[in-house]
Amino acid sequence: MDRFIEKLIVDTSKPIAKMKDMHSVNNVPAGDFVRDGMNNFKAFAEAKIPYCRSHDAPGFYGYCGEFIVDVHRIFRNFDADVDDEASYDFEYTDKYVQAAREVGSEVFYRLGAMIEHYKKVGTYPPKDFKKWAEICEHIILHYNHGWNKGFEYNLKYWEIWNEPECRNADGSNPCWQGTLEQFNEFFVVVFKHLKNRFPSLHIGGPAYCGCWRDQINHDFFDVLKKENIVLDFFSFHGYHREPSQYYDDGEHAYQLLCEYGVQGKTELILDEWNYVNKWTGPEFIKSIYAIKGLKGASFIAGTMATGQKSKLDHMMYYDARPCSWNGMFDTTFLTPIKGYYPFKMYGEMYGLKKQVLTESENEHTYAVGAGNAKKTCIMVTYFDNDNSAPAKDVEIVLAGMKGGYKTIEYYLLDNDHDCELIKTEKTKAKTKKTTLRFDLYSTWFIRVLT
Repeated sequence: MDRFIEKLIVDTSKPIAKMKDMHSVNNVPAGDFVRDGMNNFKAFAEAKIPYCRSHDAPGFYGYCGEFIVDVHRIFRNFDADVDDEASYDFEYTDKYVQAAREVGSEVFYRLGAMIEHYKKVGTYPPKDFKKWAEICEHIILHYNHGWNKGFEYNLKYWEIWNEPECRNADGSNPCWQGTLEQFNEFFVVVFKHLKNRFPSLHIGGPAYCGCWRDQINHDFFDVLKKENIVLDFFSFHGYHREPSQYYDDGEHAYQLLCEYGVQGKTELILDEWNYVNKWTGPEFIKSIYAIKGLKGASFIAGTMATGQKSKLDHMMYYDARPCSWNGMFDTTFLTPIKGYYPFKMYGEMYGLKKQVLTESENEHTYAVGAGNAKKTCIMVTYFDNDNSAPAKDVEIVLAGMKGGYKTIEYYLLDNDHDCELIKTEKTKAKTKKTTLRFDLYSTWFIRVLT
């Protein structure tokens, strides 16, 4: 009996959607600014990463120290004069923002504080919500309107807070030391003030831990509805064990927007995501190991493919900052590791503007493609959280190609190859079939040039 060969159909003639920002990240390029010579600026630029979210930036001292990004680190004395330029310290946050712009990315600015698992400093509810909003106003003025020796960057996205509903196993909250009722009140004050001052900016939040706590979601949106607030974006996080779960996240969050009649008005932004099998014990340690290796790379590729086909508008990987969550770069030498290459693949597809149709026979084969008149690219990965899943063969059917000679290049990301060219074919056919071997967690990148 002939063995079964799975099939993946790619119709290069059928553009079906705009390529979305599925390859944004948390945090900016890094470098050894004291000794020089080690940095990932070039690799960052080559991946064409659109946005860098600023959350947890002070956690990496390599960004020139701890006094960056967070509101309480820029405006360190809350009793100071909000209009006095001397009350603000922008020196190293300026360098942080400039690092993103140097590689062609924009900063998605999180207003608030980094996560505080131990000593709490910046995660207490501000003692004056309106003054806190006015401080944020001046941060925006600095980066968008030149205030206080500032810039005219026109940073578009401004997010209010991070994970206010987060809870540790002991019941403590590392991100908000008040009640959720207090948070909702705080959010309304800050949103109204900033939206009134800067109506053209995209202002939203609140970067929930996830989108599945329905009571918390409804309490928040009930307050927004009562206050006649329509968010520019609703942000939340998701750490999963299968890329397909992000499709479910998008569906669930979209239904929430529909319930309140704001679908099409409010973007859905998943601005933290990564692979986690379990959050505690040996399985968590294994998850971190997986993030750093080929499994993490396949998870990235599969999640990007899923996100492009979901209701999500924008996704931001956590984390490009040198830390245990970074599957993109070696955290000592800042050189690319396995998880970097799906960002580079997707970045090339993103530049082609239009998604093309891809249809797989298997739920563990994740594919996404994009193309224009001269080039089509397809990224295909095999992810199954079962580490014992066997290798398989997949017949790739490239259909709908134009007449004339075409060059087809096949690049492989696996344990032995870092997105390296494996073979090249030339054809005049309008449909081309090729069978590729997929070891578990391997990813193929196919480029069709006409």
